[in-house]
Amino acid sequence: MTEVATGVHRAGSALINWYLVEDGGRVTLVDAGVPGYWPQLDETLAAIGRSRGDVAGLVLTHGDGDHVGFGERLRTELGVPVFVHSGDVKITTTRKQKRTEAGLGTLLELRRAPARRIVAEVARNGGLRVPPVQSVETFSDGDELDLPGRPRVVHTPGHTDGHCVVHLADRGVVFAGDALCTVNVLRGTTGPALMPPAMTVNTPQALASLDRIAALDAGTVLVGHGEPWTEGAAAAVERARAVAAG
Repeated sequence: MTEVATGVHRAGSALINWYLVEDGGRVTLVDAGVPGYWPQLDETLAAIGRSRGDVAGLVLTHGDGDHVGFGERLRTELGVPVFVHSGDVKITTTRKQKRTEAGLGTLLELRRAPARRIVAEVARNGGLRVPPVQSVETFSDGDELDLPGRPRVVHTPGHTDGHCVVHLADRGVVFAGDALCTVNVLRGTTGPALMPPAMTVNTPQALASLDRIAALDAGTVLVGHGEPWTEGAAAAVERARAVAAG
């Protein structure tokens, strides 16, 4: 666990991140990794002097399994509400998967060593069969949630239909989920970029959504996959657009 901004802590692994936000003695989780990361919850809470009873809610940037993670266990065992955009309710609450721009290219990507590493990380931590979250609270674009940190959600579709980034304006932080990554989990390249098409519903839409991220007042960009970016949201978007343009 690492503090990556004031009262914001990063957990997970070298390949998959989830986050905790402290405010007023309570905690908001942003994403929940994969199911096997459940033991990290008590460890990270203890490290910041908090306990399970301090967790007020889980905000999902989107409904992919490596972000839903231990969300259902959190909901059932701790009574913690889980929040997701209405566009991702189906993939969060069922085993229905999104349809990506995959095709045969996905099989070729999986031959690469970085791709094999992320698949192995997901598989050994229960990420191939993530328990659906049986009950969720929904939000819409621009909503400020009544949770620690007062997170505001900004709809950034493309990676999934309901993908959102989560902005903490007073801390200059945006949780980008998979609207951006700083490591390509299939190829191993680093630096701000879109997620690979094999993992994305609509790449042109994802590119268009970058404008919404660039407009946010955020010096720190925290991603689902890769290291934090601390040179500002606009610079991250500029880099990602350059990578996409080849």
